[in-house]
Amino acid sequence: MRADARRNRERIMEVAREVLTEHGPGASLNQIAQRAGVGAGTLYRHFPSLQDLLVAVIRDDVEALCARGRELLEHPAPDQALRTWLRAVAVHATAMRGLVAIEMAGAAPALAACHDDILATGEALLARTAPSHVAVADLLKLANAIGWAAEQSPEDEHLIDRLLALVTPEKREGAPPPK
Repeated sequence: MRADARRNRERIMEVAREVLTEHGPGASLNQIAQRAGVGAGTLYRHFPSLQDLLVAVIRDDVEALCARGRELLEHPAPDQALRTWLRAVAVHATAMRGLVAIEMAGAAPALAACHDDILATGEALLARTAPSHVAVADLLKLANAIGWAAEQSPEDEHLIDRLLALVTPEKREGAPPPK
């Protein structure tokens, strides 16, 4: 990909994340193209549909979420690392006014690998801390539900942390919290 085409694609994705967060399902490709400062043809060349663009944005976000999880595998306090990552999952679940959940629930084939990556990352973090009867899929469902609850109470900025404290192990003494 040429350097200018790559820059256009990156700018479109950056702006798409903003517009999708602001407008959720009401976002349009034309809004995104205008705000990104590109023509409709440029946008459609990279992303023929809003779903294609949404999948690309979700894929990028999931890659960052999983990279953060892999970093946390090195943290000396496994309980804190798991809670930090589940918090990131909850925040991710609130992105774009529920569009992530809608797209993931629709089991878009393009997102199957993202789902697998999240499960694998969660399993690796969970293996360091939780009893074997705890399933990562259950923790991820709880993190998504916590994200939804936080969306319903935007004035309560500490809700995610309080709810996660109810479902994850306590902090271990002596290790600093993950950054």
